[in-house]
Amino acid sequence: MATDTDGPREFAFEVSLCSHLEQTTDWVLGRQLGAAVDAPGRRIIDVCGVVPGPAFDRRARITDRTIPPRAVESDAGVGEATFWRDAFDCHRETAREVVDRAVEAGFFTTEWRGRREYVRKTTRYPDDWFARLVGVENKPDLGDPGELERQLRTDVSLGLFDEVVLATESYVTRAHLNRIPAEVGVWRFDPETGERRVVRDPAPLPVDAPGVELVAERALRTDVAVVSAAEKRRARRRLAERTYGKGWRTYAFPACANARATDDGRPYCAAFDCVVDPARDCGGDCGAFEAGDAPAVDTDALRDERTPWVADPAGVARRQTGLDRFS
Repeated sequence: MATDTDGPREFAFEVSLCSHLEQTTDWVLGRQLGAAVDAPGRRIIDVCGVVPGPAFDRRARITDRTIPPRAVESDAGVGEATFWRDAFDCHRETAREVVDRAVEAGFFTTEWRGRREYVRKTTRYPDDWFARLVGVENKPDLGDPGELERQLRTDVSLGLFDEVVLATESYVTRAHLNRIPAEVGVWRFDPETGERRVVRDPAPLPVDAPGVELVAERALRTDVAVVSAAEKRRARRRLAERTYGKGWRTYAFPACANARATDDGRPYCAAFDCVVDPARDCGGDCGAFEAGDAPAVDTDALRDERTPWVADPAGVARRQTGLDRFS
């Protein structure tokens, strides 16, 4: 098991916080998601909370997977099928991949007219299915802030989230608060007890206005990208969809005799008596590793039981009267 890195501690803190938020809010949660617009992989948010909106149930009925954003934005309609290639303004291979993923998710249905494949949406996409996005950056130890200040300044200037919060296990001093943007809320969270105390409430961010994304910082120069309100709307939908489809229990349980699962589905090691990150802590290099069966954990059932997310919904695909006359 790794012992000389903050990785295990940060992982345990993060999944404990996700479990706590799952019990105390109605949010749908995801971990480790791209939260930039100009280059989505440049900023990875630790936790994204999707707050349900008035059409959440309509979204939940479609699929438990991520609906590809390009499928939502495509020219494919609901009532009339469109030649699949004409529905997209992108590379052919990209369009093909989006069609296949949208069909698997139940958002597209296809039909053949001669040798040409046509697509249509199975339902209108409910844009108001989420009300707010909350970004949470985890930093258990404020004594080792790393790039925390730059990350939070990016979140505030970009305004992709409605609110941004810093979650920490450390005692929060006035000096700590002065070093982070005033718009960022602060939580003090104990991953052992599950107690969360609000040190400072977050301020609402201007999600409907253009934003500024920090691209690179040098000694005498800061590169930025100005992001339009329309680009932010698309990015927010992408982030919400990714959160809905991915969730936070994204780890695989190791095939080890010491591996266990907590009641809320976190990976636990009986040998070390703690929550562990299987991707970093487990395997043949661990001195306590004993080959065995991985714990049988139905993470989808846990998520379905504990959140508004719906596992394996019936879907909304239906047959359009008369469409088969074109086959």
